[in-house]
Amino acid sequence: MNNEIEKVKCLIIGSGPAGYTAAIYAARANLNPVIIQGLEPGGQLTTTTEVENFPGYPDGVTGPVMMDDLKKQAERFGTDVRWGIATSVDFTHVIHKVVVDEENTFEADSVIIATGATARYLGLESEQRLRGSGVSACATCDGFFYRGMDVAVIGGGDTACEEASYLAGLCRKVYMIVRKNYLRASKAMQDRVFNAPNIEVLFGYNTKEVLGENEVTGALLVNEKSEEKKIDISGYFVAIGHTPNTGFLGNFITLDEEGYIVTVPGTTKTNVDGVFACGDVQDRHYKQAVTAAGSGCMAALEAERYLGTRIF
Repeated sequence: MNNEIEKVKCLIIGSGPAGYTAAIYAARANLNPVIIQGLEPGGQLTTTTEVENFPGYPDGVTGPVMMDDLKKQAERFGTDVRWGIATSVDFTHVIHKVVVDEENTFEADSVIIATGATARYLGLESEQRLRGSGVSACATCDGFFYRGMDVAVIGGGDTACEEASYLAGLCRKVYMIVRKNYLRASKAMQDRVFNAPNIEVLFGYNTKEVLGENEVTGALLVNEKSEEKKIDISGYFVAIGHTPNTGFLGNFITLDEEGYIVTVPGTTKTNVDGVFACGDVQDRHYKQAVTAAGSGCMAALEAERYLGTRIF
């Protein structure tokens, strides 16, 4: 790619399940899509070991292998996959401008935003080292691997309570590690937690270290009195929220209070004609690879219909 303006029919920003699925459909519709892979090619699934809940893989598959399969499928139909990071946009006019790596400009008839959301972690060295080896940010994705084991959930909001409740149906015991002396979750979610016999809430504790060399074996906690407590666990689930990757969009796209892209209900349409959003960047609720892929399909179909009604 050079520094001159490049014109494309369909520009897809992001390369997770949503982006690659959008590319497959767009390429088959002769939209000649170009994908900008982003900072984490393949998305969050590339940090996941086993994926057992995506249709079509009866024996399971690793996240990186699955994403490579989707990439190859998109390329098979002619998708042009590029390395780069979208750094700014200008959606003022009918032709949409996207700047990549702060210097390369695309002019796109349609844009599909599939940049995902980044799970928030505490930032501990041990936490990062054991990601994918017992540390996870998705109980629905990885909880199955900890059936009958003891696990911990970090957080005190609705998401943490949902994760803990889900894990309580699979695991022997679930610790909830809550830094405050109360839960921030809704009353209904709190009731679910407090009524679960195998959930123990540890109020007023922070994680000092996740224990284990090659896999999680425990966690060392500390309270405001500097008192330490060690728990033996096999899984450590961080549920303190996600940050949608929307910082490059400026004020052109409508976002909700948490930074997720607002789409027209039942569609992937944004507030800008010809710009669509799919996957976790607009999904506050499900955050699954299969739902991201489904919305990627929707975005490509809607982009195709949009382009079929326009004269550029």
